[in-house]
Amino acid sequence: MKYSLIYLACLSASAQSIAQSQPIEKIAVTYKQAYRGDIPQKQMPQSIETLDNAVLDQKGITQLQDALDFSASISRKNNSGALWDSFSIRGLSGNENMPSGYLINGFSGGRGFSGPRDVSNIEYIEVLKGPGSALYGRSEPGGTVNIVTKKPQFEQQGELKLSLGSDNFNRVEGDYTNGINDNTAFRINGAWQDSDSYRDEVYTHKKVVTPSIYHQINASTSITYEFEYVDLAQLFDRGVVVLNDNFNTVPSSRYLGNPNDGDTQVYSRGHQVTLNHDINNEWSLVVGANYRSSTLTGFSSDAELAPSRQSLFDDGRTLTRQQRYRDYEVDDTSLKFELSGHFDTAGITHHLLIGADAYKYDLRTGLYRYRGGNGTYTVDIYQPNYNVARPEVGLLYENNEQQDAYGIYVQDQMDLTDKIKLLVGLRFDSVDQDILETKSGVLSSSSQSQVSPRVGLVYELNNAVTLYSSYSEGFLPLSGTDANGDPFGFEYSDSFEVGAKFSYQGITGTLALFDATKSNMLVADPVNVGFSAPIGKANSKGVELDLSTYITDDTKFNLSYAYIDASTANDIINADWGVPIKKGSPLVNVPKNNLNLTLSHQTALLGKELELGASYQYTSERLGDAADLTFNLPSYQLVGIFGQVNLTERTKLNISVNNIFDEEYAQSSYNALWVYPGAPTQFKMSLAYQF
Repeated sequence: MKYSLIYLACLSASAQSIAQSQPIEKIAVTYKQAYRGDIPQKQMPQSIETLDNAVLDQKGITQLQDALDFSASISRKNNSGALWDSFSIRGLSGNENMPSGYLINGFSGGRGFSGPRDVSNIEYIEVLKGPGSALYGRSEPGGTVNIVTKKPQFEQQGELKLSLGSDNFNRVEGDYTNGINDNTAFRINGAWQDSDSYRDEVYTHKKVVTPSIYHQINASTSITYEFEYVDLAQLFDRGVVVLNDNFNTVPSSRYLGNPNDGDTQVYSRGHQVTLNHDINNEWSLVVGANYRSSTLTGFSSDAELAPSRQSLFDDGRTLTRQQRYRDYEVDDTSLKFELSGHFDTAGITHHLLIGADAYKYDLRTGLYRYRGGNGTYTVDIYQPNYNVARPEVGLLYENNEQQDAYGIYVQDQMDLTDKIKLLVGLRFDSVDQDILETKSGVLSSSSQSQVSPRVGLVYELNNAVTLYSSYSEGFLPLSGTDANGDPFGFEYSDSFEVGAKFSYQGITGTLALFDATKSNMLVADPVNVGFSAPIGKANSKGVELDLSTYITDDTKFNLSYAYIDASTANDIINADWGVPIKKGSPLVNVPKNNLNLTLSHQTALLGKELELGASYQYTSERLGDAADLTFNLPSYQLVGIFGQVNLTERTKLNISVNNIFDEEYAQSSYNALWVYPGAPTQFKMSLAYQF
């Protein structure tokens, strides 16, 4: 999971100096990028893909996971009842039974059980591909996602948006920012959503509020505070069953849990504060702190995966289930300090970053379970009767985990010539981890120190093409224990990448080739459900192409393509699963080919500004079960259309239709009995008023 600071991706909540005299007069606030110093993106040895909120808005996207589909480098993983975001980048990911890590303004945001991330407060999303461990440490070699939030402005801006759609989708969003006085501005936005689902019985009730305040202390110093409140109630949903590779065993709408389980409740509270100080024209200081607390509680009725206990394999219609109760709680605290700037020595310009960070991560995972034998607590998959008694659950395990860590890092990108840039980085991390399994009373402790190097080379071939290469090593402390109560310890990785960034005749983009290896990779344990198990080493290599261009002055085209060959890097015979996993076996939920195309055209109709567009997504076949190498999810193609018209100067209407050909497909899978189906044709309409 990714939970440290990222130099490339975060926006510090700081403003550039505007006024030259006191009192300071504010017209607008421009937020500048931290953890990048004064290095242009073009000169960085890394591929970065950006998704802004305008794109999300026109396509009717309200959740982070749906937004990430537009990056071909990202693939969906098992989403654990549709209650958290779960994805891999370049085929590599963390614990299958934990939410995927992402950053919010450079701070950890995804390590807590905060539910699917809402997009109402997102300014844009950065997909930072490849390694960066030497600077921000504790990371995946495939890359990370950084969410940049909307920030306060001194000029009054506001929007109220009402949305309606398929399956009783009802949503209200609001956003307002203004200056309080010459030195202070605030912003408040959020969303309320009440909706059913294409899945029978499934619903979502959500409230998100994200206020923030900015204060400019003087012409060179500013501070920003951001708060996040999330309240989510949703029915836990494992998806459908697939018998004998028949993906039409039951309709994609068929719910096989128990509606009487009631809400799974998610509560999350986040605090961020960032102080930015411009020492002079060449050097700046950033100091920040983040605290996030989240809980997830609720019951679920999950299909039993052990063949000997599963009645479905006897008569083809009676599904044996487990009753489960989850009680998860996370507290995540982190601090950061960074000095950045540049200086010259012997004709060489050095772009220097020096920093330190620390974090404290407390995780409690309590799982209660009823597990009967064959024929107990069942449901007929063809004629489900939901009015059945729910069995009592007992404690299966409770892990209390604490991670304490600190890191120091330095990076120097040297302008050797006008065309050649050399990056050298080094980071030292120290991590202490304690895991107490309260039921057994077993305490496991571990400590690890790690040095992570990074080197990169950039060559500006000409004004149109920049070539780059990079190598990095990293590590990741793994949360949780296996079915035997043994901690997973640490994961180690190395990654190599070469690529080209280009901008020629209106075509801009990046072409990259990568090869990454990680040890001690975790996958879901299909026998001991709710646990993970290591598969040893894994390797991912491939090629990516991202480009954007205007076909005409009014017609924009975007392409994102990835070929990813992600597989095990050693032979394994797993005693729990009872199956051999040979070297070269594919990793679960990772397609070899992923493609996304978007075309949009601006025109006018009856004197009104109009934008029309279409999107296309292709995802190839991929493995659906880590222990059954014969079970594959079929490839699929999705086509969507969207349109936006400015009804008045302040009012706009947006209409989107996703999966217009009503393709039946599987988003992701844990096992053939836990397959999460994709949505059929979905319609959404929104009306927004700006003030």
